[in-house]
Amino acid sequence: MLDNQVIKKIEGFVYAKPRSIQEIAEHTGKNWRTADRYVQEIEKEFGTLATRVFRGGTRGALKIVYWASMEKASNSVFQEMLEKEIMAGKSKHDFSAFDIFQHVQSKNKRAIVERTIDENSTNLKELAEILKQTKKQLLIFSGNLSWFNLKNKGFDMFKILEELVKKGVCVKIVCRVDIAGRGNVEKALSLNFKHGKELVEVRHREQPLRAIVIDNKLFRLKEVKEPTGKINELDRKMFIFYTIKDKEWAEWLSRIFWKMFSNSIAAGRRIEEMKKLA
Repeated sequence: MLDNQVIKKIEGFVYAKPRSIQEIAEHTGKNWRTADRYVQEIEKEFGTLATRVFRGGTRGALKIVYWASMEKASNSVFQEMLEKEIMAGKSKHDFSAFDIFQHVQSKNKRAIVERTIDENSTNLKELAEILKQTKKQLLIFSGNLSWFNLKNKGFDMFKILEELVKKGVCVKIVCRVDIAGRGNVEKALSLNFKHGKELVEVRHREQPLRAIVIDNKLFRLKEVKEPTGKINELDRKMFIFYTIKDKEWAEWLSRIFWKMFSNSIAAGRRIEEMKKLA
């Protein structure tokens, strides 16, 4: 059975270096056909792995599995342009989520605009309902994970995340791992120890997206517009939430995530170095 523990085992094995299906079969204790089926499922559902067949059509054909970030992430001119902007950005001000939203078909997207003093006052019910849909994998692009502390009217984002971990959902995060946000990162990683599961992984990277990707099928983007004080411009903080249910775009954003994740520093390593500053 392909569960999250098996997925993690195969991904970790392939992440170190490209592997043949036979090597994966031996590593997982399965036969060649089962290992091949597992790889195909991971490739299709999560986009973390990719395969290539050498000497195809011959008795000596060899199927190699490698980490998908080695592949080109974008499939169109628009996606390539967006990818370059995202990968070059460090702050949330360096990229507008609307630039993704505008390219998605109307039937596959919706947006909510809220004008309020802070995110705690926004409609957390909608975010909670989206998070609870996660069955296998949650990818998180964040700044400093401050949204883990959001709670109002019975909705507690961290408790929802904890419930997902208890159910076996893999949670991967790219965010800033610095002195200011260290507490939030340690809070996220504490779920591994609390529930005896190594399902939450955080890596350090300054990047411009504030987004979650659910099971490679659905994603939600957040954009914040600050008051400028200028005439005829914003007089209150504006939160814009874009929800996109489009498999092609969700797979694209997942590939962007893995490209970042693969080239980022593990949070534990950063935190150990921070402790030396005390």
